[in-house]
Amino acid sequence: MASSSSSSSSSSSSSSSTSTINLPKKHHVFLSFRGEDTRVGFTSHLHAALERKNILTFIDNDLRRGEEISPSLVEAIEDSMLSVIIFSQNYASSKWCLDELLKILESRKVRGQIAIPVFYEVDPADIRKQSGSFGDVFAQLVKRKALKMEEEQCFRAALNEAANISGHDSRKIESESKFIEVIVEDILNKLCKIFPVHPTNLVGIDEHVRKIESLLDMEKQDVRIVGIWGMGGIGKTTIARAVYNKICTKFEGFSFMANVREELKRRTVFDLQRRFFSRILDQKIWETSPFIKDRLRRKKVLIVFDDVDSSMVLQELLARDAFVLK
Repeated sequence: MASSSSSSSSSSSSSSSTSTINLPKKHHVFLSFRGEDTRVGFTSHLHAALERKNILTFIDNDLRRGEEISPSLVEAIEDSMLSVIIFSQNYASSKWCLDELLKILESRKVRGQIAIPVFYEVDPADIRKQSGSFGDVFAQLVKRKALKMEEEQCFRAALNEAANISGHDSRKIESESKFIEVIVEDILNKLCKIFPVHPTNLVGIDEHVRKIESLLDMEKQDVRIVGIWGMGGIGKTTIARAVYNKICTKFEGFSFMANVREELKRRTVFDLQRRFFSRILDQKIWETSPFIKDRLRRKKVLIVFDDVDSSMVLQELLARDAFVLK
């Protein structure tokens, strides 16, 4: 059984919002790519995978491009926490792409933005040295645009710098779906490090988080239920949220159900069940059919129920036979 459940059981909803640092105005991720190479293939698949993880991603779908990078794209780069540079065979044939690259590297230097290069069917060494067929494409751009020496050298330095950043090489992973999975996991992990896992004003929270992680024993393949209980206002929800934020990306599906007791005054158990099943399976669930339950049993998932004061309600929320509860 590759499934894990965590229950936050509390007598009151002593919630506390998690503070964040360097929050973007609009986007988590900016995608820089050569449209003619990857727009309808790899880039669209990566974008869809990021969206499924609720990662706010900017992708430029404007096929009509001028000579200069638009102010809206400059703003989108600045308003992103992380940029993914998808180097493909013809990336350097576009001055627009190279201008994007310059802006991304500037944001990396000035604003501390994270940059992740993805080498899609190209050798990182060719990007770094502008050699091979990639170098030929760049040389054609220099000639076609009659670039001045200073601008050419600026682009060469940017390509070299970006190719030296730790990234992902598609030639090392045969399956494109697996390659995308690895990239998305890396992005999630990096974004999680930008957001503090928990507030610093709760005394002893680190120790509480470590204890709960130990109880969950995530290497085991069985179902684990961990309850957190105590007086109202002592920080149970804050601890549960801290654990959730820290470990959720290690699961195939995850859901944090806040204020369950209050929600059940307005909705049925089945309504809440459908909601978190939908989140975990990434599809609209209308009924918990045997097929839905079978799919849940085959996934490693993390579920946190905040403010649950009845074991019977917990059993009903988990649909009993959807998970092999012990």
